[in-house]
Amino acid sequence: MNRKVILKIIILVILLIFAFPTFNFCFAEEVPFTLEDRDRLIKLETKVEEGFKAVNQRMDTLEKRIDDLDKRIDALDKRIDGLDKRIDGLDKRMDGLQGLMYVIISGIFILIGFVIWDRRTALAPAIRKNKELEEREEKIERALKEIAKKDPTVAEVLRDAGLL
Repeated sequence: MNRKVILKIIILVILLIFAFPTFNFCFAEEVPFTLEDRDRLIKLETKVEEGFKAVNQRMDTLEKRIDDLDKRIDALDKRIDGLDKRIDGLDKRMDGLQGLMYVIISGIFILIGFVIWDRRTALAPAIRKNKELEEREEKIERALKEIAKKDPTVAEVLRDAGLL
């Protein structure tokens, strides 16, 4: 029910309780209705009507304020919806950036693998050449040692060089 209707019903019940002495259980004896009572009742009715008007005016202003608040809440809802859409757009962009980051990281790993492979292939001939030179050096050294056994001057030269 509407607040206005409930308020009117409550005031009407209060008026009925005070207006008709038969409903009032506080008084044991009946009081005759006089002209003063009638005048007081008329004044009371006018005051109650003025009170109703004031209450109605206040309720109208409250309803207007509530309507204004509803409009503001609707505007805020629209703004929040707009922000949600912007956030969704940012999420899509972040997904794209994340994919790009994975591509870059995989490219870095591929580059590192290529560098390692290239180093091995580039160093393989040098290592082979080094082994050949070491083998040749060992052969020459063996040959010089054999010669040093037969020739004392060669043996002396090899001792001075620290090979014997």
